[in-house]
Amino acid sequence: MPGGSGQSHLGDSMSGSTYDVIIIGSGPGGGTMAWRLAQTGKRVLLLERGDYLPRERANWDSQAVFNDAIYQAPETWRGADGREFHPGLHYFVGGNSKVYGAVLLRLREQDFGEIQHPDGVSPAWPVGYDVFEPYYQQAEALYHVHGLRGEDPTEPPASGPYAYPPVSHEPRIQTLFDDLKREGHHPFHLPVGVLLDEQDGKALPHSPCIRCDAFDGYPCATNGKADSQIICVDPALQAHPNLTMWTGAYVERLITDLRGETVTGVEMVRNGERLTVSADIVVVACGALSSALLMLRSANDAHPEGLANGSGQVGRNYMRHNNSTVLAISRTPNPTRFQKTLGLNDFYFGADDWDFPLGHIQMVGKSDGTQIKGEGLPGILQWFPDQPFDWIARHSLDFWLTSEDLPKPENRIWYDGDQVVLDLHEGNMEGHHRLRRKLSGLCDAMDLHPQLFDRKLYLGKDIPIGGTAHQAGTMRFGADPATSVLDLDCKAHQLDNLYVTDASFFPSIGAVNPTLTIIANALRVADRIIERMG
Repeated sequence: MPGGSGQSHLGDSMSGSTYDVIIIGSGPGGGTMAWRLAQTGKRVLLLERGDYLPRERANWDSQAVFNDAIYQAPETWRGADGREFHPGLHYFVGGNSKVYGAVLLRLREQDFGEIQHPDGVSPAWPVGYDVFEPYYQQAEALYHVHGLRGEDPTEPPASGPYAYPPVSHEPRIQTLFDDLKREGHHPFHLPVGVLLDEQDGKALPHSPCIRCDAFDGYPCATNGKADSQIICVDPALQAHPNLTMWTGAYVERLITDLRGETVTGVEMVRNGERLTVSADIVVVACGALSSALLMLRSANDAHPEGLANGSGQVGRNYMRHNNSTVLAISRTPNPTRFQKTLGLNDFYFGADDWDFPLGHIQMVGKSDGTQIKGEGLPGILQWFPDQPFDWIARHSLDFWLTSEDLPKPENRIWYDGDQVVLDLHEGNMEGHHRLRRKLSGLCDAMDLHPQLFDRKLYLGKDIPIGGTAHQAGTMRFGADPATSVLDLDCKAHQLDNLYVTDASFFPSIGAVNPTLTIIANALRVADRIIERMG
């Protein structure tokens, strides 16, 4: 383990060991849960199928990270059309948060209610924003979220300010911020989870984050990104000997009693050895796609369609946002390094010419010449035929557009024999297309070329199906066991001791990054588990 933190209790395999709680998955849902439960003194085992992501020069190499995708899971899945693809998953301590952009936004208050879209309804959550608010506040402090209340008119009410000041804009982004305000818009400082101490826009000598251009989508070689490993897993291992972590532990299935009411064993393969361990409570947090697959692999006589699948909803209602990453060309150079500091929600719930939600705009990591060349964008060469890729990169401004997609039963992950199949039928795209046109119009008014060019490598080479960064919804929570998998505490309706704390529980996804809601929910469910353990 890097730095030796927690070496003494990373754990040796011992089949049949009994714990108070076993947590499967060390991403934001599982790592946060482990951090919280470790403080109780109970015996907690954290299982991670991967290992620590190596700290190496390649962490900051755009060719390695984006073009070659060296940290992406090597497995091959299949779409409903039979086409094979590599899912954008990362199996490391910290999960996908090792490479996330660390923008940690709350769902808007209205996102917890029913919202009408042209293609259908985004369903209401079974609990309101008020239930999540105190946990959002805790989550923001825990993950070092740097932000500023009051700039974004759509932001939900908060019980306190951000614990950390906003990440400052570099000069070109500050100009964009000022131009947007001049045009009557409401840009805001993105809430970013980062271990940054800065002064006058420069990282101080002791700051883990150095405000480099390899933050968004890259692993952080300086441990400056507020990911699950850095914030929760490693500190908890160091402070609490009652917490044990096993890496390289792939959980094949969960075993139940004969009546199928209690999980009695967690069966895994670790270092080529097959093991079974047990606990009073089991928490699954493998990511919405992998957690659903675990339930399906765990089918038995009492649960013939998959564990906890009496509703038939396990693996269904998959959501991943309608996402685009686009590049605009600035007429003046853009030497920005840490570009991910500005957001805009003025079109989140609609526009003057459209009554339905459009979505969210934020900056994305700064592109470089290697990435642009790897994108293979013929449109750029058509518009700028005499300019090399590095010139284009020096003049680029990069945006991430997010619109809500709707939960549909036919969008699902399942097994065809041993083959993983992901059925994804794109929908609700009109608002997304309109959001893009809004951004193009904004560019035209602000010293930017109005033509937007698609960047696909950031989202994964196989778009839309391979872009699994915002996976959610495969085991929705609700009060009715006939239409949901989990109850309001994210415990499986059909099993007394099985909880799920990744984004599987989302009944809808809104149009902002889901990670803060995952963290907040893990803290919420941890409170319920602590009450239960007494």
